[in-house]
Amino acid sequence: MSNKNKGKYGEDIAVNYLIKNGYKILETNYHFSRYGEIDIIALDKNTLCFIEVKTRSSNAFGAPLEAITRTKLDKIRKSALSYLQNSKIFYKNYRIDAISVFLQNTESKPQIIHIKNIEF
Repeated sequence: MSNKNKGKYGEDIAVNYLIKNGYKILETNYHFSRYGEIDIIALDKNTLCFIEVKTRSSNAFGAPLEAITRTKLDKIRKSALSYLQNSKIFYKNYRIDAISVFLQNTESKPQIIHIKNIEF
């Protein structure tokens, strides 16, 4: 499986996980100019969540969440602020979350770690 396909598969797993846990998915792959994209934008009750998803099938290049660097977090923050400014809805509560999806093999369930409010 290519890295792009693996990433998309991990995002699909994360979306299903969030829905099962009561989140309402608003957008996926939200692009904001040169700052990049936000993988998932969702509502957790009355809190708007900007969610970065990292998927790995081995730890050869580090754990999934280790791939969220300060630079990546700054880009997510800028994209999130843009989304908030352009939204027709006022959101009082918002946060940045991270979801790690670890795919051991196609037969076992993926390991999912969801960390809320990694920083804003």
